[in-house]
Parts: sequence; C-alpha cells; structure tokens
Amino acid sequence: MLPTDEPLSHLGPSLLLLLQLQLLLAPASAFFPNIWSLLAAPGSITHQDLTEEAALNVTLQLFLEQPPPGRPPLRLEDFLGRTLLADNLFAAYFGPGSPSRRFRAALGEVSRANAAQDFLPTSRNDPDLHFDAERLGQGRARLVGALGETVVAARALDHSLARQRLGAALHALQDFYSHSNWVELGEQQPHPHLLWPRQGLRNLAQVDDPTCSDCDEWSCPGNLLGFTLLTSGYFGTHPSKPPGFGPVFTTSDPDSFWQQLNEIHALGGGDEPEMCLSALELALQHTPPLSDIFVFTDASPKDAFLTNRVESLTQERRCRVTFLLTEDPSRVQGRPRREVLSPLRFEPYEAVALASGGEVIFTKDQYIQDVAAIVGDSVADLVTLPLEPPVVVPERPLVFSVDGLLQRVTVRIHGEVSSFWIRNPAGVSQGQEEGEGPLGHTRRFGQFWMVRMNDPLQTGTWEIQVTAKGTPRVRVQAQTSLDFLFHFGIPMEDGPHPGLYPLTQPVAGLQTQLLVEVTGLGSRGNPGDPLPHFSHVVLRGVPHGAELGRVPLEPMGPRERGLLAASLPPTLLSTAGPFSLELIGQDGVGQGLHRVAPQPCAVVPVLLELSGPPGFLAPGTEAPLSLRIASFSGPQDLDLRTSVNPSFALTSNLSRVRLEQNESAWGCLWLKVPDTATSDSVVMVTVTAMDREASTVPPTHTFLRLLVRGPTPQDQLPAPVHSTDPVLTTTSPAFHLSTLVTPGRAGGGLVGNPWWGTVGAVLLLLGLASW
Repeated sequence: MLPTDEPLSHLGPSLLLLLQLQLLLAPASAFFPNIWSLLAAPGSITHQDLTEEAALNVTLQLFLEQPPPGRPPLRLEDFLGRTLLADNLFAAYFGPGSPSRRFRAALGEVSRANAAQDFLPTSRNDPDLHFDAERLGQGRARLVGALGETVVAARALDHSLARQRLGAALHALQDFYSHSNWVELGEQQPHPHLLWPRQGLRNLAQVDDPTCSDCDEWSCPGNLLGFTLLTSGYFGTHPSKPPGFGPVFTTSDPDSFWQQLNEIHALGGGDEPEMCLSALELALQHTPPLSDIFVFTDASPKDAFLTNRVESLTQERRCRVTFLLTEDPSRVQGRPRREVLSPLRFEPYEAVALASGGEVIFTKDQYIQDVAAIVGDSVADLVTLPLEPPVVVPERPLVFSVDGLLQRVTVRIHGEVSSFWIRNPAGVSQGQEEGEGPLGHTRRFGQFWMVRMNDPLQTGTWEIQVTAKGTPRVRVQAQTSLDFLFHFGIPMEDGPHPGLYPLTQPVAGLQTQLLVEVTGLGSRGNPGDPLPHFSHVVLRGVPHGAELGRVPLEPMGPRERGLLAASLPPTLLSTAGPFSLELIGQDGVGQGLHRVAPQPCAVVPVLLELSGPPGFLAPGTEAPLSLRIASFSGPQDLDLRTSVNPSFALTSNLSRVRLEQNESAWGCLWLKVPDTATSDSVVMVTVTAMDREASTVPPTHTFLRLLVRGPTPQDQLPAPVHSTDPVLTTTSPAFHLSTLVTPGRAGGGLVGNPWWGTVGAVLLLLGLASW
C-alpha cells in the first residue's frame, strides 16, 4: 500500500536513487525504445540505454558505500572516464571471474519491459502511459500505480513481474521529461511532486491551449510557442477450482525451505501415473527466469497432455528442468500394478528435459542423495560444452573442445554402460575405473558416473568413447565467466517507434533478428589481454545436431559491451522445430572459443500476441484481453484453447481460425476476477494454437501474467489543478467484438550478513535476490 502523506520512500533509498538517476541522465529530447532503434537513428539515446546506465550507476554507488567483507573497498577514481559495465563491477566487488550473467539477464528484463511499452498494443498508443495528449495528471497516477505494483509483485515473490512493472514505470518516468516541456521551462531539478501520490500537478496546460506548432519530423526543435504552463506532446494515435496438486510454496529462507521439504511424506504408493506436469507447470509460473528446477518422482505423468505447454513455458522462462527418477523405466517388478505400463510412459519427461536443456536421470533410492548433490552442484554458474555428435553413436567417439577460459571440467555419464574412456589432446586416456586417474577423479553411483578433470586443463580437442546398452547420456560442463545471453525480435522500421519488437521464439517464415550479449568480457584474469572475438552463430537441429546454417555476427556498439547482432533469414526458419544456438569465435591469442546456449530454441509456426490491461486486476471485475494470430509461412487451420491459473472464468470469441500466408486474425477474451480472488497475487493466462490438419506440428503457446490487487484509497488521486477531466487510474482498449482476418502485410501491425541489506534494496529486482 502507498502511504497517504509521504512520497514513495518505502521503496528504499536505492530505488529512489535509481529513479533520480533516470532524470539526471536524460537529455531534453525524445527517446527511442531500444538498441535496435539505432538502426533508424544512429547516435540516439534509447530507453534501454537510460535504464541500464542508471542501474549500473546505482550499483556502483552501493558497492562504494558497502565495501565487500574481506576485500579492499572500491575506489570511485578507478571507474571515472570508463564505460561502466556489469562485468567490471562484479569483478571489482566480488573478485575476478565472478559471473554477472543473471544480473545482466535481470537488468535486461527491466530494460526490455521498458522498451516494450512502445510496442505492446495495450500500451503503445495509450497517452496516460507516455505522458502525452495533455494527460499529465493521469500519467502521474499511472506512474505511481506502476511503482506500487512493483512493490506488490516483489512482496508476492514474483520478481520477474516486479521487474516488468519497474521497467514500465521507468519508461513513463523517462517519457515525462522527454514528452513534456519541463526542461524547456528552465527546470534543472526533478519535478518535486511527480512521485507524491497526494500532491496535484500544478500549472498544467489544457487540451484547447495552443502550446506548439505542428511537426511531422522525428525531432521538432523550436516548435514551442513560448508557453509558460507545463504541457505535453501528442504522439501516435465465483469459487475457484480446488487444486488436484499444489499449492506452491515459495520462500527465500533456507531454513523455511528445509522445514517445508521435511514435512513432505509419501502416502501409500503403487499409484501410477501422477499429476507431475501440472505441478511442474505451477512451479514454473512461480520460478524466476534462468533457474534450475529439479523434479523427484518415481511415476510417469498422468497429465501428459500438458507436455507441449510445459515445454514452451520452460523456454519462455528459460528454466532448465532435470528429472531424477528412482525407477528403472525397463523394470517394474517389486511394485504392485493395476495395469501393464507402457515403456514409453516417461517420454513426456524426456521431451520437457530436451526442450529446457535439462536431463532425465534414472537412479535408485540408495543413490538419489548422492546423485542429486552432484547434479545440483553442477548447475551453478557452469556452462554445458557442445558435443559432436550430440548423442552417443556406436563405435564413434564424442568430441568436445577445451579453451583457455574453462576450468573445473566435469564429465557425467549415466545409463547401462559397460565401459568408457576419455582422451585428452595429447593422447592420454582414462577409463571407467573409480578413483584418481591420469586425467581426473572418477566416482560411480549405480549407473551414474562423474569424472572431475584435473586443472589446469590441456586446451584442444578431447574425446569420449562410450559402450553401452540402449542410449546412454553424456554431458560435459565447465566453469567459466565467458557466456552469453540471446534474444529474438522483429525490426520495426515504420510507425512512431522504430526499434525491435521482442519475440520469445522465432516464427516460421518471418525475418528475425538475433541479439547476443556476451557476458564475462570484463572478468578476464588480465584486464590488459585482448578481447575475445565472436564471428558467427551456428544453428543445429535438435536432437541429432544437423547443421541448419551459419549466420555472421555484427558488433553493436563498443566491443567491450559484448553486444552482437545477426539477421536470421526466413529460409533458415522456414519450418517449425527445435534448434540449438552455438556461438563461435576466438580468444585474444587466436585460439578457438565455442559456447552453446543452455537450452534449445524452437521455431513456432504462428505468431501469438496476448495482451491485457496495463494496470492491475481488481477482485470482482472483468478484464478484456486482446489476442492476435498471424501466419507468415503458409495456410494454417488452427484450433485455439485457453486456460487460466488460478481457475478464473475465461471466455473467448475466437475458437478456430484459418489463415493464409501473411494473414492475421484478432480476437477478444474476457477474464472474470471473482470477489474472492486473493489480493497481491499473480494470474497466468495461456492461449494455445493447434494445427487441425498437421498432427506433427507442435502447438504454439503464449503466456500473460497479470497482477490482482485490491483497490486502496491512494489509487484515487485528486484531479490536477486547471483540469476538468476526471483522473483515471486504469484504461481499457477498445475491442471489436468480431474476428477479423486481413490479407497483406501481417508484419505491419506487430506490436545473514547485515552489509548486504542496503545493496539488496535495489538489486533485489535485478536478480541478485535469486542467487
């Protein structure tokens, strides 16, 4: 809840400092959405630039105020005159090699949510969200509301949603100073009442006041008419279903976690199957992005129909799922069964693990703690090295490369293995015997082997040969600070906001841009060493590893920033299916570098866009949602299905659509929030599009998270002075109650340590809270 007679000081001084830096860094001109806008306006300052620069400055100030325990304090002069990078900050504060990947990913969530305000159909043309159309009072109300929702979402432990709402708030804050004439009025300090919930904005221009001359250009210098009032520009036009699984338990307290875990007991036994994927879906909805999820079970899924949806959700959240099964899939004796079990009953787990970059590990009860400990230790801050071929082929060795930036290489093998050996580039080999060998230390737990290689590692090409019954699993991992993040998007050159419209997955037949963020460039052992260089990405089909294509990378901005871009032609993404993304380059001395994304991507057959009201949902109300489906690769005959968690009433006017190539369809959904809905909770709406004719084409899913929040007195702000318009706290877009199918350009309308307390105040939303 927001206080009634004080500013948003409950957000903490660090977050307020972030808001202030947004103002100090902002020039007196309009901002483009994100880095892709530089294609249309080179040299511009973008919303993304402002957000990231402000967050890094706040992080530096906090690191200066709170020296790290056991390490010398940071000095401001070491950072003056240099480009401020997350890698450098983390290396200076936590020590060389400290990974910044999750921090940068979380910061990217905030900045991309900021930029998305210029693209989403429910926000891009809403003047209240951009301080346009002389609606500064209403815009202030929405800004304060977004900041309040940020806190509510954080208290609900949905930090991803909190970061999204923070990004939206920062976008509005930046737009106030770029879309209004506050700076042109000679003001050099932030507006004193902008973040005060109960202070009205004074001296506001009205809609019929002449304030500026017409302008059709990107920049309009000198078009203000000497106006002394604050003005803005004009831009663009009942009971819930009880759970058969859950409820979810979330905590950041390790003691509470273990207490809850120890209270879980098996009841009975012998029941097969179970609602495993439903529980996994619930966990994914409440798990921060870039997390590792472990599923412990001895039963196959009763809800296998959720397989595709859970696959898509793991990729949307970029979470890796590992299944540890305490039952051999080929043997079921010793347990009473009421029916004959299919040997394929664990395939849904295999599919989810493959889509998420995880594993399915079969073991026995006596080994489960040891195997779980090994697997758990191996996921933290490690990269998976690509194997060639990616799966075991009889009488053919698996090959992987070791470069000079890798440490703590481990090889894990599990399955019905009779023998294996590992060979380094010098020809030295080690077999499956347990204990210390010439290359490393081998441990075995039933059908699970782990070999931890000795450092320092010899660089070059290594080989693994496995002889086994069935298909054994092999995974090679290593510790390194050099890794990468990636994002997909569609360049938007027309319309009022040129830039990149973000995509979770590429769409078949659609020209797509790939943005790569290399992390760890500032964490090298010797900062004076030459920077690594990455030349291209390789796309490989999953699971067999056939090369689909190679795409060159172009640097975006300074090399030390690690931003690279590539254009993925429609021919490369012509058919739906999964693929892996590999980053190829060289280190500073010319040795090869090879990194692979932790999970595969998938080309989806159609584009689904689901959007809702920009504000929160109130109990006892009905919220309209907007759905768009577009096809770029050929005719599509689709069935549409919807679901919502919790089980609120959800209706739709669109259940089936047929699209030709480059056609789009629009539909409306209505979500009814019951009076009994829990305040400060999160609702997830899912829409699934399934091909009626091609059963082999996987469904396409889109997910939308919405926040339920009870109304508070502070949500109703007094009307601003000099204005007769009512103050609105939420707006709903106008929807057509019919389905539209339009030919032509389908892409044209895309839319325990006390020292940590102060640091965590601002970095909570930037990912450190989930470490």
